[in-house]
Amino acid sequence: MLLQGDGRMSFTVMAEKLNVSISNIRIRVGKLIEDKTIQIVGRVNPEKVGFHAYAHVKIAVRPANLIQNVTDQLLHIPEVSFLATTSGDFDIVVDLMCRDNSHLVAVVNEHIVPIEGVYQTKTDINFKILKYAQPNLGPLR
Repeated sequence: MLLQGDGRMSFTVMAEKLNVSISNIRIRVGKLIEDKTIQIVGRVNPEKVGFHAYAHVKIAVRPANLIQNVTDQLLHIPEVSFLATTSGDFDIVVDLMCRDNSHLVAVVNEHIVPIEGVYQTKTDINFKILKYAQPNLGPLR
């Protein structure tokens, strides 16, 4: 998708590249936005705005009926950049972006561990982010 390469690309340029009318592009993009297939946002480089500590936190929840409660509370932690329920030894995975290691420790110990149902956490620190992007969603092969 052209917008994936340049979210600011004009409808005129897209129409020229795809050899279709501008109105066709306008209608199609409007529908994709309306049905929430796409969302056009600016992606910030975390390091440029002061975030230098990244972690992947696995969370085990006991009893299991509290998983929804835990995820609901994790959604409101600003440092959470990714949140998913999963299978295996842990019930939830969370990616965190923090200013530094002290901030990271505070988020885990003061905001995640105290949530009712959090039984165990395992934190893996990412030393350096080499790629931070959505996968290329071009035609499936």
